Amino acid sequence: MAIEAVIFDFIGTLATVEGYAYEPSVKKMFESLRDVGFNMDYEHFTQAYERAHQKYRVIRYQELVEVTNVVWLSEALNSLGFATNPDEENVKEAINIFFKDYVQSLRRRNCAVRTLKTLSEGKYALGLISNFTYAPVIYAGLRKLNLSHYFNAILVSEDVGWRKPHLRIFKEALKRLNKKADQTVFVGDSPVEDIKGAKDVGMRTIFIPSQFFTVEDIQKATQQPDIILNELCKLPEILSSI
Repeated sequence: MAIEAVIFDFIGTLATVEGYAYEPSVKKMFESLRDVGFNMDYEHFTQAYERAHQKYRVIRYQELVEVTNVVWLSEALNSLGFATNPDEENVKEAINIFFKDYVQSLRRRNCAVRTLKTLSEGKYALGLISNFTYAPVIYAGLRKLNLSHYFNAILVSEDVGWRKPHLRIFKEALKRLNKKADQTVFVGDSPVEDIKGAKDVGMRTIFIPSQFFTVEDIQKATQQPDIILNELCKLPEILSSI
């Protein structure tokens, strides 16, 4: 069946992360909480936050259920004697501050705009699926890189509730695009989350190496992509030949 839709991963595939450091972001989050009355020391806070992070990391990666940062930040604060919930503005604002530098670190990969423009002007419906614990980061990143308008459907795991490679998030993307799996190609850089997940639902797949995953990584994977490309620039030509 002819290809009518292309779904992309975001970070790694269409965007790179340059110059980001985790610890300064944690420090800024801590300071924002101190400024609004959470009286605590930095060491105890970071220990509590890391415990909650690791607890939900197990759930996220083993059960493929997405759990947002505001949940584990609220739980960390409560373990230190405060009474919070994930919907509180102070908690959400602290997470916004935590991710501010990350959003600023995002850069478009070479040929990202040219590729999306070419495909969107052609016969293809375009979708995006991103695993991310805090959906506003992905929407902000897409706006920053001026990529949002190319997509007919954008799915973030926090909004959907399920992470790649769970079949549900791929099926939801197909539903929103009104396409069948065998009409769709998935383009990503993760051997498991992108390639295995998309193959399991019946999509054809294209692997593009990134700062996170190499060609050697995909060659060692149990699920192999249909095509390996070294760069995005070649994608429109390859798609036209499938």
